[in-house]
Amino acid sequence: MTRESYVNLACLAGLILIPLWAHVSDEPFTITLATRAVILALAALGLNIALGIGGLVSFGHAVFFGIGGYAMGILAHHAQNYTPIAEWPFLIEGTKSMPIIWLLATVVSGIVAFLIGLLSLRTTGVYFIMITLAFGQMLFFFSISWAEYGGEDGLAIYVRNGFPGLNTLVPLQFYGLCLAILLLALAFQWRLAKSPFGLALNAARQVPNRVKAVGLNPFKLQLVAFTISGMITGLAGALFADLNRFVSPTMFSWQLSGEFIVFIIIGGTARLFGPVIGAALFVIIEHVLGGISDYWHIWFGFLLLGIVLFGKGGVIGLLAGGAKAHD
Repeated sequence: MTRESYVNLACLAGLILIPLWAHVSDEPFTITLATRAVILALAALGLNIALGIGGLVSFGHAVFFGIGGYAMGILAHHAQNYTPIAEWPFLIEGTKSMPIIWLLATVVSGIVAFLIGLLSLRTTGVYFIMITLAFGQMLFFFSISWAEYGGEDGLAIYVRNGFPGLNTLVPLQFYGLCLAILLLALAFQWRLAKSPFGLALNAARQVPNRVKAVGLNPFKLQLVAFTISGMITGLAGALFADLNRFVSPTMFSWQLSGEFIVFIIIGGTARLFGPVIGAALFVIIEHVLGGISDYWHIWFGFLLLGIVLFGKGGVIGLLAGGAKAHD
């Protein structure tokens, strides 16, 4: 095993043991913080597939996070009010079932990611960044004007949605559900990175002309990766909305897209547990320093600056002694 593998195992142990300690110590708020970190890590993990493996710096990934959140909010809103979403051309009712909500969130996010990718992936560099940012702003302002679902005030959901066999209102059970999804996503990313598709995608990032020379299409590889990335981030958005029982246009904001990128950079770009460590550090710093000063982002900025200047492999790279990603 490599040093990075030991770092990953230590991170996994923390994800399991800290919430258990909080449960035994009757600290439900700590479990809620851990749940928030896990969900944000899942969202950043989705972006890490596009950015870390595919080299696609998307500044509009909050689009998919927001779509997942609003998919949950709209379905649950109509379920709790006993009103259909639509009656023509056929009846569409709301639901409080998490599996159905997750399915819809991932499918819709995937479709939107595919359509955005068709347009934005025809550009590269700063043009790609600006197009994804533009799509994010379009959805942000659309959600503000969507008065039926709260507009800029957002939409409150009064009852947490359900999952068969679990009481999702119990913090530890909801955390366990979110952690299980994160671990499945981590396993999927690990397998994807080592698959022929992942290797081809990585090659398309580094030497696209050579990929074309062997008969592969870099555009199609990146489009598939971007779509998968959007689906995972959309699922995270649905979980985040369920955690807060609230959705708002801020889920589409470009600042949130930037935070996802920051999580990856701090943890380590293309590192398997990079988004997890980055999201965990963000939540910890926000909680600890946020209670001291409203300007806690300054100290978080110093951390980011230090990582960029002295630890380009992120926290995992520093702890693993500079081992290469995917070791």
